[in-house]
Amino acid sequence: MGFRRKLKESIEQNNSLLCVGLDPDVERLPAGMTIAEFNHAIIEATKDLVCAYKPNLAFYEAEGLAGLKALEETLSFVPSNIPVIGDAKRGDIGNTARMYARSMFDVFGFDAVTLNPFLGLDSIEPFMVYSKKGLFLLCRTSNPGAKDFQDLEVDGQPLYEHVAFKALEWNVHANIGLVVGATYVQELARIRQLCPDMPFLIPGVGSQGGDLPQVVKRGTDKSGSNAIINSSRAILYASGGPDFAEAARQAAMNARDGINQYRRTSKRSG
Repeated sequence: MGFRRKLKESIEQNNSLLCVGLDPDVERLPAGMTIAEFNHAIIEATKDLVCAYKPNLAFYEAEGLAGLKALEETLSFVPSNIPVIGDAKRGDIGNTARMYARSMFDVFGFDAVTLNPFLGLDSIEPFMVYSKKGLFLLCRTSNPGAKDFQDLEVDGQPLYEHVAFKALEWNVHANIGLVVGATYVQELARIRQLCPDMPFLIPGVGSQGGDLPQVVKRGTDKSGSNAIINSSRAILYASGGPDFAEAARQAAMNARDGINQYRRTSKRSG
């Protein structure tokens, strides 16, 4: 099954656009708990509330071989019907990119990956070979420094719009999506206008303060779907105590239900 179909079915089954970012900070885990144990508890508590999970590889690589083993264990805990996005932001020349693609898809088995398109088409092509996998290109990211390059005008248009146009051009397998931050809703609306049918991975709600009603209104497609709205810290660390899993479930439920409320409003107003 391809990523787009798997995502669509997951959205429908759990009635959710919520993605939980599995970004375990070892300094914030309950005492005596391993990364794998923490992630397992989070997944068990939220697996009926999400459309996807998104481990950020930095949190695993920072723990060396033990962290990579924890990542491998974490992936085994995710139900097979829920897609997993490897948040690696890979981007390198062709031969190296081929090894990155092999790592993400053949070794770890992610359903999708985040990519930095700054090096151009040849850095993306080794991932495009995997036509059933999802590729999310960084377009307009949620961090404050995004404007340093992404807003620069090139031929009268901001650079992020050029990325969106290239994504459309490269989308020969209908498996490319865009990473567009929740903290820049005007840009989000513009990119959705340019790419009406493309899936968006939208970080920046929760701890980063993205405006959820505006994100849903401007980031979803005309059917109120095709957006993966990510929250990490606000769910993972809803409680620092022994009830962390229950608190994470409640936070995830609140986020899922809030998104759905605005999806209904968005469709009515549309």
